This record gives sequence, structure tokens and C-alpha cells, in this order.
Amino acid sequence: MHEEYRSFYSHQLGHNVEMLVFGDWGYPIVVFPTSRGRYYEAKDFKLVESVQGFINDKKIKLYCVDSVDAHTWYAKHLHPAERVQNHMRYDAMLSQELVPMLQHECQVDKIGVAGCSFGGYQALNFAFRHPEQVAYLFAMGAAYNMEQFVDGHYDENFYYNNPPAYMRDAHNEHFYQMNIVLGTAEDDFCKPSTLHMSDILNQKGIRHWLDIRPGSHDWPVWRDMFPHYLSQI
Repeated sequence: MHEEYRSFYSHQLGHNVEMLVFGDWGYPIVVFPTSRGRYYEAKDFKLVESVQGFINDKKIKLYCVDSVDAHTWYAKHLHPAERVQNHMRYDAMLSQELVPMLQHECQVDKIGVAGCSFGGYQALNFAFRHPEQVAYLFAMGAAYNMEQFVDGHYDENFYYNNPPAYMRDAHNEHFYQMNIVLGTAEDDFCKPSTLHMSDILNQKGIRHWLDIRPGSHDWPVWRDMFPHYLSQI
């Protein structure tokens, strides 16, 4: 399996962004790490290995991107408004720098996004904020209400990064073209949040697959889910 380390300078963030890329050709899938995780996490926990067949067959190309969680949602030393502002810069890096790079490199109009746990929030939030850039969303074991991260603070920027809030009023034709999977497990503590998000999508008539499997909030469940989801592409 072809593996490549990459680093590129982000003008939105003001520093380099690191990532691991797996595969030399295929449909691009951006994989977000879990809470405060790094770009090599998906490799270390064998999530990449679970989909190696798709990579070797040149069906997909994985881009495991770094997070900036320590400067955003988990930055308790910063005012909540600044945490959200820093996340907005990360979002701008993704939409204005990374995605155009992948569109050009892989010759596609839209990409796929995926993530487990907090990475599932990152994937879903990016997909729903930029549905014109995303064709596939695979969120596994995630919670989506971000109120616990902002200590009671609420402003417009936070609203537009809290999917259970903004999705109730959001309207975009690309939502109805997106292939969406919300994966969870019977004993996953994030299951209620996943069910809530599924209810919101159902109310809006947005087609999606709510996948509930045996198990808990852990990598073995996600390693079982991920290849099944990619097989749907």
C-alpha cells in the first residue's frame, strides 16, 4: 500500500498542516482524527489497514489530515469565542486550501469525508457547512452538540458550527445529493446524539443510512464499519 507523508503551508492557519496519504489513485476521502488526535492516528489504530483492499485496487485514496483541536474546542485556556474563531480558520483551510487541492489532484468535483468519535463531528460539520464540496459523509461513533465545549457561550459562529442547531434551518440542494452514513453502536455513549441527528435529517427529508451495530464506542466497531461504508461508493 502506497503511503506518503505530506506537509503544506496553510495561509488560513498560518502554519504547516501535516497529513498521511494512502494510495496513488482513487476517489479522495479525507479522514479526521478523534479528539486531539494527529494525522497518523488512523494508521496507528489500523483504520487504514481495514480498507487497504480499496486503496490497493485504486478505488479510494485516503488523506488523513491533522487536527488543531488543542487550539479550538479543547483549548480551555482560551475564551470560547476564540476557540470557535480558531476552528473557523481550520474550516477555511479545509474548504479553501485542502479540498481544491484534492479536487485538482483526483479530478473530482466533490470529495468524501470520514471520521470516528470527534472526527465524526468534524466530518459531518464540514460536510453540512460545505455540501457543494462533499459527495460522501461517513460519521462513526460521533456526538454533534458542541455546547459542552463553549462554557455557555453562544454567538453566530458557534451556531454555524453546532450541527443540531443550524441544520434545522439549513437549506441547500446539495444535502439531497449527498450520500450520508451515520454509524453508531448499541452501547456507544454517543448513540443518543446520532439518533438525534438522524431525526433532524428525517424531518428535512434528507436521505441517509442510520447504521446501529453491536458494540461500544471503540475502534473495533469503526474498523468494521469503515470498509462496509466505502464499499457503497
